[in-house]
Amino acid sequence: MRDDLKDQAVYERERLEQWSWRAARELGVSRRKFLQLAVATGLATALGGVRVPSVRAADDPDFFVYAPNREMRWERMAGQGYVVPNKLFFVRTHKDTPLLDTTTWRLRIDGSGVDNPLALSYQEILAMPSASERRFIECAGNGRSFFETYNGQAAPGTPWKLGAVGVAEWTGVRLSALLERAGVKATAVDVMPWGLDSLGVRRPIPLEKALDDDTLLVYAMNDAPLPADHGYPARLLVPGWVGVASIKWVGRIEVSEQPLYSTWNTTTYRLFGDAYPDNPVLTSQQVKSAFELAWGARLTPGPRTLTGRSWSGAGSITQVQISVDGGAWMQARLHKPNIPMAWVRWSAPVDLAPGEHRLRARATDRMGNSQPDSVPFNTQGYLYWGVIEHPVTAC
Repeated sequence: MRDDLKDQAVYERERLEQWSWRAARELGVSRRKFLQLAVATGLATALGGVRVPSVRAADDPDFFVYAPNREMRWERMAGQGYVVPNKLFFVRTHKDTPLLDTTTWRLRIDGSGVDNPLALSYQEILAMPSASERRFIECAGNGRSFFETYNGQAAPGTPWKLGAVGVAEWTGVRLSALLERAGVKATAVDVMPWGLDSLGVRRPIPLEKALDDDTLLVYAMNDAPLPADHGYPARLLVPGWVGVASIKWVGRIEVSEQPLYSTWNTTTYRLFGDAYPDNPVLTSQQVKSAFELAWGARLTPGPRTLTGRSWSGAGSITQVQISVDGGAWMQARLHKPNIPMAWVRWSAPVDLAPGEHRLRARATDRMGNSQPDSVPFNTQGYLYWGVIEHPVTAC
């Protein structure tokens, strides 16, 4: 197995090479001609349509169902434990929340990359050895509103601040165990979970990422059955990667000997704009920080301790610094646990004079990635990871 295929640039380059050679052969044209066609018409057009699975009839599983998008409120995390309670966890859906019945639901694992296609019931999955991981899931558009604030350009989509992220304890079955049971071939390259929502959201990941120990098919969240809004009866957990990779309401896992593509890694979830001529596909999340305060919070003047959390798709956090009103950066104290692909809680003492203030926090991860002062604009508003000025008033 090649660990380098988990890297965004390597993965994209390798898959494009494989895909373009195959597609050119099927069309009977040269690879160069095919790539010219793909650029001229758009990847989605070149790829053609893909059948979307229908949503199965379902009884209400009595789990909460919210509007499609809802931010976690950072001020409610002050004094909470390490994980975000289910009722506070952010919600992101592309269209609807299907209500699926576990008595009729099946997980199919099939495709050219397996020798033994499977259709597993919910009870059969529950009977398999379980694994639990504390990891974050974060929408790729988290922080999108700050492109307008700091770049002067608004991007379409949900105008998140920093609340489209959360850490939970996810329990399920290692995806590697399911793939082994289906007889994954040595020639397999991509794995694509398919959601049973009305859009049939689906997005491939490389086999190497699918076989990671912490990549799970999840059926429980914080020791409770997975809520409907978070993918009941089963979703994928792809740690460190953009949230769309952790497909919800999974009904099929396609394993292929050929590169796989969908709308969600061709026309969306890529970086488009002047700063990104190669339009890279999104995989790993960037390092970010947030204060456990309401936006525009009103605080008592004088000495106090500020708290917050920082996280990164590259691993654990090694340093967090804060600054008040553009002053010197001060070291924050990191509190255990500091789990890779989750987050670390931190605290720092300050003395706030009466009046308006701007708080800043920046983190550095174990790979040396540190939050920049600015981030180039991209047309879909993904991956804003610059330092944010959090407004508060001491009064």
